[in-house]
Amino acid sequence: MADSSWTDGILLKIANVLVYLLFLGSNLYTVAAPSDIYYTGKETYITPAPWAFLIWSLIHLLLLGTVIYQFFPNGKQVIIDGISWRFPLLGVLNAIYVNLWASHHYIIAFIFALLVSSAVTHIYYIVKKHHSPQSAVDEIFVHLPFSLYHGWTTVLVVLTAFEAFGVNALDHHAGIWTKVFVFLGLFFLEGTAATYAFSTPEGDLPASIAIAWSLWAIFAHQHTTFIHWSSLVFAILALVWVVKGAYGLWVRGSGGRLRLDDEERAPLVGS
Repeated sequence: MADSSWTDGILLKIANVLVYLLFLGSNLYTVAAPSDIYYTGKETYITPAPWAFLIWSLIHLLLLGTVIYQFFPNGKQVIIDGISWRFPLLGVLNAIYVNLWASHHYIIAFIFALLVSSAVTHIYYIVKKHHSPQSAVDEIFVHLPFSLYHGWTTVLVVLTAFEAFGVNALDHHAGIWTKVFVFLGLFFLEGTAATYAFSTPEGDLPASIAIAWSLWAIFAHQHTTFIHWSSLVFAILALVWVVKGAYGLWVRGSGGRLRLDDEERAPLVGS
């Protein structure tokens, strides 16, 4: 691609920059920064500690690198040719979700949380299945942000579902059904973290981290005995999957030597 120019696909590149600044940027100011949103929203029995939402800061920082990377030939191949207009669509859906959530329109926000999750999932699939990382820059500014984003939106769907359909923890004690559904929500999140860890030989560490981070935040914030200790158990299990993912990355990094050792043993076994 020696003849490729930074102006190739310029309309989409400009759209990506504008979406990042105007839509995803508004998310940073509305959600990531400490504000009254954390303390005036609906309190449920699965609400995490406010610091859970700081993961938005990391995602936005990485996506800043993504919109810059698109102007380089390798970045253009995956971001412009691969992801295409799905990124601006994601930004618009995400901005609508955040504004609905911040204004306490939780049922509609839940619907848009599902749409955001669907858009992220589509991008995640394209990146993982069709654009394997060719460099550290690909890992950091393409695979890492969308892995984090994918894991985090799974958390947001669960949190928003409880805000839309669950009881207000400030007004109602946790009944048996509330505890059952919270337990199932926590189990779903931990199981999803495990799925990320075992989905490929090396696992998906960032997505598992996003979910483990949220489970620890739920444990820190919830004080109802059953929910508090259940979230601790699931947080520990999710941390186990994170460690497994980290081990998978280490094995992949030294995989050449391990495979060579296996091949050296093969003739001995055959003889």
